[in-house]
Amino acid sequence: MQTLDLAWTEKYRPANLSQVIGETPIVERLKGFVKTGNFPNMIFAGAAGIGKTTCAIAMARELYGDATNESFLELNASDSRGIDVIRGRVKEFARTLSLNSGAVKIIFLDEADALTPEAQHALRRTMEKYSATTRFIFSANYANKIIEPIQSRCVVLRFKPLKEEDMREYIKRVAKGEKLDISEKAVEALIYVSDGDLRKLTNVLQSAAVMSEKIGEKEIYDIAARARPKEITSMLKYALDGNFVEARNELNKLFLNYGMGGEDILLQAYRESLEMDINDRLKLKLIAAIGDYNFRIVEGANEKIQIESMLARLALLASEK
Repeated sequence: MQTLDLAWTEKYRPANLSQVIGETPIVERLKGFVKTGNFPNMIFAGAAGIGKTTCAIAMARELYGDATNESFLELNASDSRGIDVIRGRVKEFARTLSLNSGAVKIIFLDEADALTPEAQHALRRTMEKYSATTRFIFSANYANKIIEPIQSRCVVLRFKPLKEEDMREYIKRVAKGEKLDISEKAVEALIYVSDGDLRKLTNVLQSAAVMSEKIGEKEIYDIAARARPKEITSMLKYALDGNFVEARNELNKLFLNYGMGGEDILLQAYRESLEMDINDRLKLKLIAAIGDYNFRIVEGANEKIQIESMLARLALLASEK
């Protein structure tokens, strides 16, 4: 059984670009920037947990070595959203000279799409003024939320969710390093619940290792508060067959056994609906219903009532056949 001495997300964070898993085209381009020492401002765009921050830190370590702390500034823009931070800390760091002779400094703004428009406009002027000494890397889940004047001054690198083989390679690396006893079904469950997010995968795996010496499928789903795919599919099939009572019983299990929220259930339902062996017209109606009730829950409606309403709506489809 493992102890929580160090977060594995940091323990297994790549020390250099060669250790980064996946994102091969982007990694190769960053290696080229490191080799020449010359690179543009960049936007790292993509979902959470797929390597944006890791690549920025790994690139900085290769560029600056022991002087990384003096030449690389990392800020979380969701915590520092306002214009005062841009005028203060960012501008102060940008105007100071780098300790590495001839090397430009890097300011890395994580979750940059959370910056207010006013802060982004102030940042644009800072980028222009200190372009000779400082480069900016913006990390964003949604690049379109960054104002156009900043986008036009950056190269956009779009990160993709990790492939299954990449995640398997990473799980193998951690399992070897921590001497974990993990079953193949648990590996498959990890890949399923993480959905391409390596940070989430790592946190679930570490939590499972703390709770059990032998990691199985059940531990992974329990910790992730996710249902097995067959449980979601079973609920949907009961509803589509007109058996509302059994569909409702399956829903209650999801709420009680896993503590899942309404949005989580609908997200998994959408994911499984794409793989269900039903005719295309029925599948379209199912996806439309999931989208409709997801919107209602996001708007504040009661989760349980809305999902039961969706199951009732699906059950009514059976009577129309």
